[in-house]
Amino acid sequence: MSSERDGWKTLLWVLALLNFANGIWMLADPKLWYTDLPAGVPDFGPFNEHFVRDLGAVFICFGVALLWSARRPQYRLPLVALTTLFYVLHAAGHIFDTARGFVDAHHWWLDVPGVYAPAVLLVVMTVKLARKPADPARA
Repeated sequence: MSSERDGWKTLLWVLALLNFANGIWMLADPKLWYTDLPAGVPDFGPFNEHFVRDLGAVFICFGVALLWSARRPQYRLPLVALTTLFYVLHAAGHIFDTARGFVDAHHWWLDVPGVYAPAVLLVVMTVKLARKPADPARA
C-alpha cells in the first residue's frame, strides 16, 4: 500500500471520527451542544431540540460516508464530494448570514475552525481525488 493511500485513509478516518463525535453529541445532548459548542450557535437563533438532532443525524451520515471512503478507495470521490457539498453549502450560509449582519462580525473568525476550514479542506480533497488517475486494479 502506498504512503499516499495511507495518508488518505488516515485523514478520512480523522474526519469521520470528528463527524461522528459531533453527531453523537448533537443526538445525545442537543441543549449542551447548542450552549457549549465554542461556535456561538445561539447567535443564529433560539434552541430547537428537534432541529439539532436532525443535524446530528446528518453528521452521523457524513461520518459513515467518510469512513466508507477510507475503507473503500473506489468510492472515495463520490462520498467525499457529497460530504463536501454539504460543508460548502453550510459555509455559504454562514458567509451569507455574517455578511448581511444576521450575526456579529466576530463570526468571520469564530466560524473558521468548524465551518470554513473543513469546507476548504474537503474542496481540496475532492479536487485531488477528481484529478487522481483511476487505479486499473480496482476497476
